Amino acid sequence: MGDQCQCHEWFMLGIIFVSWFASQTYVSAELERLDLKMQPRTGNSSGKGYHDDGFLSFLVVGDWGRKGAFNQSHVAFQMGRIGAKLSIDFVVSTGDNFYNNGLSSQHDPAFRQSFTNIYKYRSLQTHWFSVLGNHDYRGDAQAQLSPFLRQIDARWFCLRSFIVNAEPAEIIFVDTTPFVNSYFLRPYGQTYDWRGITPRRKYITNLLKDVESALKESRATWKIVVGHHAIRSIGYHGDTEELNSQLLPILKAYDVDFYINGHDHCLQHISDTNSRIQFLTSGAGSRAWRGSMRKQKRKGVRFFYDGQGFLSLQLSKFEARIAFYDVYGTILHAWNARKPFLHSSILTQKQPIDVSSLVNPKCTLRCI
Repeated sequence: MGDQCQCHEWFMLGIIFVSWFASQTYVSAELERLDLKMQPRTGNSSGKGYHDDGFLSFLVVGDWGRKGAFNQSHVAFQMGRIGAKLSIDFVVSTGDNFYNNGLSSQHDPAFRQSFTNIYKYRSLQTHWFSVLGNHDYRGDAQAQLSPFLRQIDARWFCLRSFIVNAEPAEIIFVDTTPFVNSYFLRPYGQTYDWRGITPRRKYITNLLKDVESALKESRATWKIVVGHHAIRSIGYHGDTEELNSQLLPILKAYDVDFYINGHDHCLQHISDTNSRIQFLTSGAGSRAWRGSMRKQKRKGVRFFYDGQGFLSLQLSKFEARIAFYDVYGTILHAWNARKPFLHSSILTQKQPIDVSSLVNPKCTLRCI
């Protein structure tokens, strides 16, 4: 990749690259944690580095991997332009990274065709943190988790679930596809790669425990959770009921600020009506679904757009700035929030949640 990674010099501390086993079963343990420390930036528009302006900046894009088609290349160009303007620190992908059926293997040329060759702009030559979507599970899901892909493109980092600690934020990436019952009970002719997931009930229970543990221990100013599927959405797929009943209570209990997802091919911002959580959808990296807006459950909706685009977040110790962009790089919606110096998680002792009571009782042998 030559000089592609010279935009930002990174020290990545405490990274353990997980070995890739074709039949490994998930067991409860601490989620993989990446502690990121950035050196001061040079060459950005403000002339300030991270430690000078106090802002962490990153872009979010989802549902993109179509070899440049459906305006993917145009969205990528605008990401490059906005990324340079904001001097971004990394990119988050919300899943469905490769259509229509993920990668066929770690040697699949689609990796280069849909990722390396498309996101070629200088500001995007930084780390990409990715989760798997349901379409990724239709191929060789473990191919995307393989360290081999980093030999092809060093930007790529994808695990099922993991944590990125980037002061002043902590971002927990959650593997949401195994939560959805219909993929197991009504796959409609689709084949999913469930290696490493079964027994499913144990996998979900352990994952929820790990997420709760990470949130309980976090002292980050901004707590962010990323998953492929929406908790709240007025798009085509709508709310994911399994996440509403199993994941959302944990996010509320530990004062998560943002839940970010893809899956619905749109851009949207919904404020929770009884907690601090802002639900942000960025699933418009290529093909969009025009006119696919649900009329029900619109309470808390601040913004919805059924075209292509992406999202930016800028976070300091006191302020959050979000902006949604269309395929022309135009800002469609912007929202700012501030919080006091002391985060509420420091002031309040949280009671642990009985995670086993959250796991869907329908997740029995029928869907394992």
